[in-house]
Amino acid sequence: MNNVDIRRPRMEDIKQLNEFFRMVIIDTFTKEGLGEKLDDINEEIKIKEKYLESDFESNGEKRYFLIALDGEKIIGSIEFGPASELISDCTNNAFKELIEVGTVFVHPDHQRIGVGNLLLNKMYFTLHSKGIEEFCLDSGYISAQKIWKKKFGPPDFLLKDFWDEGYDHMIWRIKVSDWI
Repeated sequence: MNNVDIRRPRMEDIKQLNEFFRMVIIDTFTKEGLGEKLDDINEEIKIKEKYLESDFESNGEKRYFLIALDGEKIIGSIEFGPASELISDCTNNAFKELIEVGTVFVHPDHQRIGVGNLLLNKMYFTLHSKGIEEFCLDSGYISAQKIWKKKFGPPDFLLKDFWDEGYDHMIWRIKVSDWI
C-alpha cells in the first residue's frame, strides 16, 4: 500500500466521490451475484449521494464522511450518521438512538491491503473525540459480512434470508473503547 491520505471530503471531491460510489456498488452487486438488480443498485447509489449531500449541507453534523486517497484518486470511504430505518426496524428500535457507521467502501483494486482498517481506525478516533461511545453497523453483502464477522464476531442481529434465500442481513453493536 502506498501513502494513503485520510481526510474529510471537499466540494471538489463530490463528482469523483459519486463516481466512486457508483463503481464500488456496481462491482459489489456483481460480485454478490446481484448485478441484474438495477433498481436496487441505483437506489443504493442515490442513498450514498444523499448521505454525502447531507454531510456538506450540515457541515458534518448529520452525516460525517472520511475518504481515503492514493494521490488524487479516491480509494475508500466511510461515514457515520443516524441509524437507518432498516436498523431501527430490524432491532425493534433497540439501536434506534445509536450512530451508524456505513458506506465503508474500498476500490476493488485496493481491497485486502488495509485501506478499510485505516478508515475504521480513523473513524474510531473521530467518534471517540465526539464523545460517541458505541455505534452500529449492518451489512447485507456476503463478502462484507465475512470481514465484519472476522473483525467484530457474530452479529447482534442475524436476519436469515432477509434479502432472499441465502442472503441474510446482519447488524452489529460495537463499543468504540474496544477499538482505540
